Amino acid sequence: MKTSIASALKQFRPGIAPTVVVMVLLPLMVGLGFWQLSRGHQKQVMLDSYAERRAAAPMRSEQLDGTMDPAFRRVHLRGQFDVDHSVLLDNRMRDGKAGVELLQPFHDQASGLWLLLNRGWLPWPDRRIPPAFTTPEPPLNLDAWVYVAPGETFQLHADPADAPWPRLLTAVHPAALWTELGRSGFAYELRAESGPGTYDTTWPVVAMGPEKHQAYAVQWFAMALALLALYLYLGWHNTKEKPHGSGHQSTQHV
Repeated sequence: MKTSIASALKQFRPGIAPTVVVMVLLPLMVGLGFWQLSRGHQKQVMLDSYAERRAAAPMRSEQLDGTMDPAFRRVHLRGQFDVDHSVLLDNRMRDGKAGVELLQPFHDQASGLWLLLNRGWLPWPDRRIPPAFTTPEPPLNLDAWVYVAPGETFQLHADPADAPWPRLLTAVHPAALWTELGRSGFAYELRAESGPGTYDTTWPVVAMGPEKHQAYAVQWFAMALALLALYLYLGWHNTKEKPHGSGHQSTQHV
């Protein structure tokens, strides 16, 4: 048995170029498949945490700053918006429509903390006209939840640091905003629940669900299997063909 296997391996001739290609691509495809499975697991954990914490009662705003893991936790707020420093998050699509998300500093009376509160999405069909929005002046009672981004937002160009207000940005960094304004503020964005002073507050928790990552993983594994099968086919197919010049050499008589 061992002799037959050794003999078969000696006859396996896939060629140098196919071997190099397989050595490079096969580990890459398998690695991408397992990476997609890992991302899908992370997304599922995130969704489970979101569902559990969104079902809980809102915490008091005084508890927020000392919470070790604030992601998705609900909080009850009472305070006022800072109308002079509005942020418009650009390139936010909803149902195929272009728009922006409106974020404004919110001063909570109970904790004395500044919070960057996302009031929701509003359409922006004509970029020649600035998005129209209004800001309530009297103190409001609001429920919101903490949004912790799963990763850094990809940006082709950095946002200008000294743009006029309301400021149009492609990504928001609360800590940088508080430093610029010279205020003590919460490190994460809060997203308001539907209520007074809000716009469209129906956010997807993740842009791509776990099932999508699992489907991509299956695709990567299938491509890796197909590549391996093709490599084995070429190796055994070449053994059936006589190499060029393998016949008896003719003898020339002088």
